[in-house]
Amino acid sequence: MSDSKNIKRAIVLLSGGLDSATVLSIALDRGFETYAISFDYEQRHKFELKMAKKLAISMAVKRHFLVKFDLRQIGGSALTSEIAAPHGEGKHDQEEIPVTYVPARNTIFLSFALGWAEVLAASHIFIGVNAVDYSGYPDCRPQYIEAFQQMANLATKRQIKGEPLLVDAPLLNMSKAEIISLGLKLGVDYSLTHSCYNPTTEGVSCGQCDSCFLRLNGFREAGFEDPLPYINQDYCPGQISPSYRKFGAKEREQNR
Repeated sequence: MSDSKNIKRAIVLLSGGLDSATVLSIALDRGFETYAISFDYEQRHKFELKMAKKLAISMAVKRHFLVKFDLRQIGGSALTSEIAAPHGEGKHDQEEIPVTYVPARNTIFLSFALGWAEVLAASHIFIGVNAVDYSGYPDCRPQYIEAFQQMANLATKRQIKGEPLLVDAPLLNMSKAEIISLGLKLGVDYSLTHSCYNPTTEGVSCGQCDSCFLRLNGFREAGFEDPLPYINQDYCPGQISPSYRKFGAKEREQNR
């Protein structure tokens, strides 16, 4: 019988998107017992939560915890108000903060994860922030992750007991193409993910918003087809590739 004190536990922030699915696969590959946490904050693209649930089941997390609160009461973002989501830009000026930035979102998310990590005696919190594609997000910068980790180790009893907690952001300096390639090597089923800011009620991606642009461009640069369908096929062709379904991650890598 294994000693529960020796089990490596990790909290994984799981949005249902491409990046968080990849991060979950990384945590599992490193041998962690994973606990996924997702957030229903009345976001525009709430369909992602359905995919988060499917991912949690498919990847056999120990527990999937859904936290609910309403950031529409605060607003200030295209994802939590009636501000239009940007279309087709993909990249932003270094000095510009995109309207899809949700004020303090990652701080809120990580705080919930931190509390759960204390209860579970988890040593790691995994988050899929990325500073390459969306460098305009202030809470996706390395300085932010370092600062939150410092705060976490000041504010919790783990540090007092000599057990520091690590906020792990393995995708921080990777391109979207690199993230996708790594995820496929680890066996991530990207048909169970969602990225679009303006999906239909059935969850079909629009093919025009910035998130679709970044996702599709990442698949193209990686040399794979995105398994998701899109409304605007001319803008972002995203037909499901038969070869994607036929082969596993290892075979896909060999057939690039």
